[in-house]
Amino acid sequence: MLIVDKIPQAIQEMNALRHPRRIVGLVPTMGALHEGHLSLVRAARLNCDVVAASVFVNPAQFGAAEDFDHYPRNLEADAALLEKEGVALLFTADPGEMYPEGYATFVGQEEMASRLCGGSRPKHFRGVLTVVLKLFNIFRPNVAYFGQKDAQQVVMIKRMVSDLNLAVDVRTMPIIREPDGLAMSSRNVYLSSQDRRDAARLYRALCAGREALAAGEKDPGRLVETMRQVLGGGEIDYVEAVDPRTLLTPERVRDRILLTLAVRYPGARLIDNMCLNSDGTETLC
Repeated sequence: MLIVDKIPQAIQEMNALRHPRRIVGLVPTMGALHEGHLSLVRAARLNCDVVAASVFVNPAQFGAAEDFDHYPRNLEADAALLEKEGVALLFTADPGEMYPEGYATFVGQEEMASRLCGGSRPKHFRGVLTVVLKLFNIFRPNVAYFGQKDAQQVVMIKRMVSDLNLAVDVRTMPIIREPDGLAMSSRNVYLSSQDRRDAARLYRALCAGREALAAGEKDPGRLVETMRQVLGGGEIDYVEAVDPRTLLTPERVRDRILLTLAVRYPGARLIDNMCLNSDGTETLC
C-alpha cells in the first residue's frame, strides 16, 4: 500500500493506478477506523479494481467549540487496517496541505445545510462538501463509499454530485452496529459507562418509530413523539422524520421516510437514523 501526504503525489500515483478498464473506488475517512469504516472498504474491494482511502481530520467541518483537537487519531493503526483490507493508496494530508495559506473557496448548500445537524453546527456541511469535492478532484474515483450513519451528509453529497455534474457514483452502505444496536462511531470511546448504556436508547427509539410506521402510523409528528418517549439519559439535539431527498418534514409518509436523531452526552454528541419504506422495511438514502 502506498501512503502519500501531498496532493501532487496523490494525483500522480492515482494516475499511475488508473486504467481505462479499471474501476477506482474511494473511501474517505477521518481515521480512528472501526468496523463501520472497514465495511465500506470491503464493499469497495468487492466492486472495484483499485481501492483508495483517505484519513484526514477536516478542520473545516468542526466548529470553534467542537472536538477537533481531541478527535481520536491513530494513523499507524489505521494504515495497518487499510493495508490488510487491500487498499492500494492511502492519502494522509495535514490541514495545511488541504487548506494552504490564502485558501478561500468553499462549497455550500444553504437550505439543506441549515437542517438537522446543521441547526447546531452551522458551518459543518460547508466543510464536509468542500473536502469531499477536493478529494473527488484529487482521486477522480468512479465510485465513492459513504455510511448511512451520516445520512444527511450522504444526501447532501449526492445533491452536490448531481448539481455539479460530477462523474462519481456515490454509494450508501448500511450502518454497522454494536450488539446492543448502538451505531459504531469513533466518538463512542468518549462515553462514560452510564452514558454508553443510555446511548443504546438511540437505536431503540428508531426501532419504536419503525414499529409504529409498520403498524400504520403515517403522521411524521406522531412518529417523532414515539421516538422521543424512548430516549433518555442525554440532551436531545433533535428528533425528526423527514423526506430523505429533501430533508423536509412531509405532511404524511407516502413512500420513504428518514427517522433521524442526535443526542448530546457529556463526552460526545451521537447521531443515528433509519431510512424506511412506507411499510416499515429498511432501505438506504
